[in-house]
Amino acid sequence: MRVTRRAVLAGAGATLAASALGTSAGVKLLKRIPATGEPVPAVGIGSWITFNVGDDPLLRAECRAVMAAFFEAGGGIVDSSPMYGSSQEVIGDALEQLGRPPGLFSADKVWTRAAAGPAQVTETARRWGVPRFDLLQVHNLLDWEKNLDTLAAMKEAGRLRYTGVTTSHGRRHGELEEVMGRRPPDFVQLTYNIVDREAERRLLPLALERGIAVICNRPFRRGRLPDRLAGRPLPGWAREIEVSTWPQFLLKFILSHPAVTAAIPATRRVDHLRENKSAAFGPVPDAAMRRRMAEHVRDL
Repeated sequence: MRVTRRAVLAGAGATLAASALGTSAGVKLLKRIPATGEPVPAVGIGSWITFNVGDDPLLRAECRAVMAAFFEAGGGIVDSSPMYGSSQEVIGDALEQLGRPPGLFSADKVWTRAAAGPAQVTETARRWGVPRFDLLQVHNLLDWEKNLDTLAAMKEAGRLRYTGVTTSHGRRHGELEEVMGRRPPDFVQLTYNIVDREAERRLLPLALERGIAVICNRPFRRGRLPDRLAGRPLPGWAREIEVSTWPQFLLKFILSHPAVTAAIPATRRVDHLRENKSAAFGPVPDAAMRRRMAEHVRDL
């Protein structure tokens, strides 16, 4: 076994890996990729909608500034897909303009039938301007068996570092469980946040069991969670985990699950990016604190 936002926004092995990399105040939380033990920053960035800005120079400049702040804060997973409009090209332009800074963990997806997969990957790499991807994922399980064959062959040939499959909006969990049990990839990407917790029943425990890294999408429900909480005070006990804003609170809940490798909130604002990244500092909630956090949000 192989080891958004508006106005405001335990498995032992995984826990030990995180703590060994530092989770106390002032030390950034990193998580290890189970397949290799490679550390990766726990807060990445998504590009759905926010980076789909076409050729608008002002909006592209906003995206570039967010990317610059992302790498200044340590970088990590940058996630995109062929279905995200101009997002791939916007990422590639930002990387070129920024001089291709260190700290990039490039993650994209295959979103086509398998026969067209290799050509799509080639075009995606051209848009990003990268020689190879760290992670390629079969998007929403489309033709997943044959597309995984393609990705596995690329990995074997040294043209890809990690393979993955994705779902979103809490859909197709049964099929994803089948993939994880029968043919585990290096990564899975799924929806998980303090309200959408179905993945806790089978998928997150299975990821721990099978040694699969987990990327969490829709951590803020496209901003609806921070909107719902805006104007409400944080509970006083949030100071125990060094949380001062709701986005930090929401992200810390996700990142504290021992099966979770990273969350990928999307934004086009530098202040939000920095706020998101700050969730990877300070104490990590334990199981009792996680229950308290989830119950508090449920009852608001």
